[in-house]
Order: sequence, then C-alpha cells, then structure tokens
Amino acid sequence: MATLTIAKVISASEPKSLPHSSHVKAFPDPKDTIDIEHVPVNDDPRQWSCARKTITLCIVSLASMVSALASNIQNPSNILIENDLHATNSQISWTLAAFMLIQGNFPLIWSAVAEITGRKVVYLLSSALFVVGSAILALSKTIEVMIGMRALQAAGSSAFLAISAATMADIYDTHERGTKMGIFYAAPLLGPALGPIIGGSLSQSFNWRASFYFLLICGVIIFLSFLFLFKDTYRCERSLAYCFALKRRLASQEPVRRPSQSTIAGSEFSMDQTHEKDLEKQFQLPIIPEETQSATPTPGPDNIKLSIKDINPFPPYFQILSRKNNVLILIPNGLVFGFNYCLSYTCERTLANAYGYDALSVGMVLLCLGVGDIAGSIIGGRWSDRVVRKMKDENGGQWYAEMRLVSSKLAMLWLPPSVIGYGWVCDKHQNAAVICVMLVLVGFTSIWMYASTLSYLVDANPGRSAAAVATNSSFRGTLAFVSAIIAVPLQNALGDGILFTAWACVLTAAELLIIIVIHKGESWRKENEESERKILSQ
Repeated sequence: MATLTIAKVISASEPKSLPHSSHVKAFPDPKDTIDIEHVPVNDDPRQWSCARKTITLCIVSLASMVSALASNIQNPSNILIENDLHATNSQISWTLAAFMLIQGNFPLIWSAVAEITGRKVVYLLSSALFVVGSAILALSKTIEVMIGMRALQAAGSSAFLAISAATMADIYDTHERGTKMGIFYAAPLLGPALGPIIGGSLSQSFNWRASFYFLLICGVIIFLSFLFLFKDTYRCERSLAYCFALKRRLASQEPVRRPSQSTIAGSEFSMDQTHEKDLEKQFQLPIIPEETQSATPTPGPDNIKLSIKDINPFPPYFQILSRKNNVLILIPNGLVFGFNYCLSYTCERTLANAYGYDALSVGMVLLCLGVGDIAGSIIGGRWSDRVVRKMKDENGGQWYAEMRLVSSKLAMLWLPPSVIGYGWVCDKHQNAAVICVMLVLVGFTSIWMYASTLSYLVDANPGRSAAAVATNSSFRGTLAFVSAIIAVPLQNALGDGILFTAWACVLTAAELLIIIVIHKGESWRKENEESERKILSQ
C-alpha cells in the first residue's frame, strides 16, 4: 500500500496546526506514516449502511450498463441509417469508431474534475450531455450531425464507466473490493450483449431513431437518479490529486518565512521547491508557530477554494504511466477490450452474411457473449477475493496488491484455446449452437482475467483510483478505435480462423505481461515509493 510520510521540525515554541476545516482534516502525529486509502474522514462512505451502499452500487451500475449499451445499440440499424441518411460505409464506421475513441479518452478530463468537485457533479454534468446527445441523434437529418452527436453522447457516457469504478473504491475496502467490482462490472458487460437485441427489436418495430429515443429515456432516468438518490462518495482527504493541488495553491500564495517557522522533512521551504513534480513528492500542510508570526498572514486550507483550473488532467495520467507495473497491466486490459469489440463486430457480420440471420437473431446469439462476460466478472471477482484472503493468511496477515492478479492465472490457461476454437468454428460455418458455446467460453475467460486486472489497478494506486481507471479507459478506447477500423479489412483478408488465431497469440503475449507483474510488481512499486521518500529526506 502506498504511503505518504509527513514530517516537521519543532521550533523554539510548540507549533500548532492550521484550523480544522471540512475539506482538510487535522493530520496525525508527524512521526506517523499515513495510508491515504484510510485517512479518517467525516461520514466515511465505507461505514455507510449496506442499504446505502447497495443503492449507490445499483445507480452507478445502471449508468455503466447504459453507457456500454450505447456503444453498439445502433449496429443492427446501420443499413437503415445508411439508406435514410444517404451515408457511405466509411461514414457509418466513423459513427462507431468516433464513439469508442471519445468514450475511451474523455474520462481523463472527467477524472480530473471529479478530484475537485466530487463525483456527483461529474455524474450530473455527464448525464446531461448524454441526454442532449441522444435527443439530437434521434432527430438528426444528416450523417455529419450524427457523427458529431455520437461524439457528444460518448463524452457524456464516458464518465459513468471511469468514475463509477472510483466510486466503488470509495465505498468498499480492499478485502471486499474484488467481489463488488465483479458485480459492478457485470452491468457494463450486459450492455453490449443487450444492445443488439434492443436496437434490432426497436428498429424492426419502429425505425432506427427509436434506439436513440430509448437512450434518451434511459439518460433522463439516470440523471434523476444521480440528482435525488445518489450521495457523493468523494472525500478530498483521500485524494492525492486534491492534496497536491492544494499544496500547489498554498505554495503559490505563501510568503517567504524564516527557517524557524516551517520546514518540510527537515529542509527549509524555498521558492524553487514549488515545481509541480517536487510538490507531489512533498505532501505537507504548513504549520504556524504560536509565538513568531509572519508579517503577512499565511493562507491556509480554510480560506482557499480550489477550482477546476487547479487540476491538470495530464500529470495524474503520466503519474500512472510512470510506473512499470501499471503500464504492463494497462496494455493487456486494452488488448482484451479491443479483442472483445472486434469479436462482437465481426461476429455480427459473419452471422448476417454466412448464416443469413436478421438483426434480432444476431442479437440473440451475441447474448451468449454477454452471458459469458457476466459470469466471468461475478465468479472471477469472488474468486479474486478468495485468493487474496488465502494468500494474506499465508503471508502472516500482510497484503500487497499483486495478490489480486494471481487469481487470473486460471483464466489465462483457457482464453487462447477458446479464442482459436471460436475463430475456426466460424470459419468452417459450423452449427450456430457451437458458436454460442464458444462465445460463452471466450467471454467467461477474458472477463475473468479483466476483472482481476481492473481491481489491481485500483488497489495498486490508492488515492489515484479515478486517474488509474481513466487511464485504463484511455487504453481501452484507443485500442477499440483501432480495432473498429481494422476489424473488417482483416476479416475480409484473412477469414475468421486466421484472424482469431492471431488474436490468441496477441492475448498470450498480454498474459505474459500480467505474469511479469505478479512476480515483479511489488518490488517495482516499492522502488517508486522509496524514491519518493528519498525526495522527502533531502
């Protein structure tokens, strides 16, 4: 668990801390090592009742499911859209690719805003954007407007997936997080499975615009749920991003003080220490001496209000990427998501072209992939917590984040063979029932592994969970965008058998990266923490 150490040197008279505020709590004894994940806070979300936590879980799960459902609900209607709006195949592809790219990368902005304003404000803003985008999509008359509004819709829905995982970290402690994350992530996995069924049914019963009216209604329900039922889980004391932003603001407004007044880890405070990188290493709050007063009042947390401009979304992003263990997990996560998007996209084409299935029948077959995804997420999450408890007991009660990844080894054995089997079953045009079985196996094994790696990112980055999940979303969205662009050309050139054999090789390489983190991740994290402590001691 990452920790921060706060130190001071006592002057001639015993200093006193800054006044207590609702935003920044009084800190413990300077000799203490603080676990940012468990800093005491008012109205601790982890102490909420089971009912309150369940309501929170249900709201964010619903929002995440609708966000994921929006990604492919239009797929069964693509031919209808093409004919009605006089669009080309390339333009239709861009409505899908632009959605995935924006939905994947926009959470970098939402996560930064969430570290200042809290989760609830972000949820309300994003759901409002989603409602506006869905409404204009339902009324759009040109393909250009549709592409633009799909991008707006993606920007709004992107917060649900990224910030919801951080919300789960806010209310559930590490010993139960795997199970709850598994239950939560089943919702956004159900969305892509239901999307083709709902979209196909609405298109056949009404027209292609009905799908976006459906999303509009869902968006309104989500907005009202966050407005009236959701209680904010964010606590700034447990946010490293907030603390660093506050430190930068304090440093920029602080007058020059004599060495006897305040020290940071035994060193004088100097103006050249206000560089952003150093500030993130030197987490502290100023201490006001009782007897010696500065000529100019020293600003404190009580009279400083942070705004969005105090948060730059990119330093947290690069902070996550600066750790080798994070990068080696983000790559497999992105590849698994890109693979799943390629799988669902090409499967729809295979079933329509080779089997002659209509939109509703295609959706029913793809539901098997969703069933496997949900089962893998829930069972994999529970298995993850079980493995963590067992390893913790064997380790004398000591826990480290890489224990979470060990549970994914079981799924690793079965994923590549399942992918190869699916590819050649489609290539040889076997009975659709066999395709359904292979889809369940592929979904089960891939998401079992993904549930563990996503929980690991949250566990390995305490105080930065929103930034970690946003970075993960960026990797996922970017690789899904690439997958959407190249899936059809590769399928046409190689066929399903060779295409998914190649995917099996790529996923095997991704599994090797996870194994490396299992064995080396803990030492890498300790090296990073030690380098930060050395900066403090300078």
